[in-house]
Amino acid sequence: MATPATTTLQLTERELRLKNLLLDVAAFIDKTGPGETSTESSAPSEPVVLRWAGGWVRDKLLGQESHDIDTAINVMTGFTFARRMQLFCENPENTARHDMAASDLGNLHKVEANPDKSKHLETATVRIFDMDVDFVNLRKETYAADSRNPQMEFGTAEEDALRRDATVNALFYNLSTGLVEDFTGGLTDMAAKRIQTPLEPLQTFTDDPLRVLRLVRFASRLQFTINPAVEAVMADPRVLDALRLKISRERVGIEVEKMLKGKHPRDALALIDRLGLYHAIFTDPGAEANTPLPSLAGWASTYQCLHVLAETKTPGSLYDILVRTEEAQYFAWVLAAIVPWAQVAPPPPPPPPPAPAKGKGKGNAGNVPSKPPPAPVVLALREGIRAPNKLCDVVAGAYKHRDEILDLKLAVLDKKEPDIHERDRFGMAIRSWEARGSNWRLQVLFALLFEVMALAQTAAPESPSPTQVESLLRDWQTFLDHLEALDVMDAPHIKRLLDGKQVAAALGIKPGKWMTAAMDMCMAWQLRNPEETDPAGAIEEVRQRKDEVGITDLLK
Repeated sequence: MATPATTTLQLTERELRLKNLLLDVAAFIDKTGPGETSTESSAPSEPVVLRWAGGWVRDKLLGQESHDIDTAINVMTGFTFARRMQLFCENPENTARHDMAASDLGNLHKVEANPDKSKHLETATVRIFDMDVDFVNLRKETYAADSRNPQMEFGTAEEDALRRDATVNALFYNLSTGLVEDFTGGLTDMAAKRIQTPLEPLQTFTDDPLRVLRLVRFASRLQFTINPAVEAVMADPRVLDALRLKISRERVGIEVEKMLKGKHPRDALALIDRLGLYHAIFTDPGAEANTPLPSLAGWASTYQCLHVLAETKTPGSLYDILVRTEEAQYFAWVLAAIVPWAQVAPPPPPPPPPAPAKGKGKGNAGNVPSKPPPAPVVLALREGIRAPNKLCDVVAGAYKHRDEILDLKLAVLDKKEPDIHERDRFGMAIRSWEARGSNWRLQVLFALLFEVMALAQTAAPESPSPTQVESLLRDWQTFLDHLEALDVMDAPHIKRLLDGKQVAAALGIKPGKWMTAAMDMCMAWQLRNPEETDPAGAIEEVRQRKDEVGITDLLK
């Protein structure tokens, strides 16, 4: 094994307690062996050496606290070590020596070996001293040409370091020596704030193309730059082909979610944009080869605009009004990521199936038109990153209602009297957006971001001027201020004065399909008469407009 570069770390009191406990367990195993239940030999072939690995070491060197520690073991699986640790802690003398309460050692969770999911050797997770500690053996990997699932076996610390995605994630802290061990140049790269691969970049990425996305995530999270030689390979056609062939879209989605939930989502999208990764991420891999792809012209202005809105949030500002929860923050960044797809029109709906021949089939079921496929923007999200249904529903609603939202905004800006003072018009629109897509505020944000992108495309090849963007954002602020003045921001949550059965009873007719229109009419009446508590006026309006509701023949 090569001699690594080294440095030191200052441990916290809790980390020092964990270190001393694990070293005692290692000495216990050296003396007694791994145990009868182990698949290893009765005694380790060499002394047990423990190393804390990867992200914890990196974050510690950066001065960031981390309560998740990966412990790498040289001569046995993580589960075997953890089982011996449990046995060690069953001795009261041992726990007393380490001042351990019963709650200081949690339950052992075993992760079984599963070659189909790249889990070739069993690992274990235990909560110790309020820290989540994973135990895993040092390993080396060999990749097949058509799979990201490696053949894995026990390895040295150097071999384990070389299999990792970046040198800054390939550092070890040796518990026995108290030194950080660097086999790949990670300490130099840490000092330079640089992302570099331990092996030649093309090999690293073709072995596991998911590393492309992981490097984007770490570069944005740590605010490091990616080595230009590494960047040059990240969008290599061979790498992108491997990304499409070997990586499940669920794994792609997990990496994207981590990027956009991090502290620097704008920087992650900017890297995806600059490196040409967009169409390998946000795309339906099952789409036909001739499916049109969106232009990314103007996209940079979109994610930059959202960044500025988030950074300048104040009470009553656009971001404060439209993005109201932690979940909405993540959804907002997904909207910024997917907005280029809103330019791509859906394909024409398929023709209805032919009517059955005379005397065959049931009625005219054959004339029922087929359900149109989801819009391309939804497919890119659902199939590209396996977004959850809730998020897909927001995007579907945003795409469907964008023109209506823009029309209402234009009406407010044009001051079309008396239309803009019709509280029911705006309130019912908001209720409709919420009911057919959920989270109407994010749907408005999507329309805003789409306009920013369109403005940038108009200004191309130059970026839109700050004055142009500020003017557009002022227009949206005027629109939202108008909704606030009408007191319709919470229109979807207004409690009805009447339910459907009460309306039917008041009219003296049986419930039926007519009720949807009647209930909308009653709610519009409520919006026009916010102080009223007696619903008689709503019932009377339904009677007066019976033709519109379709109950003329039903009323006595």
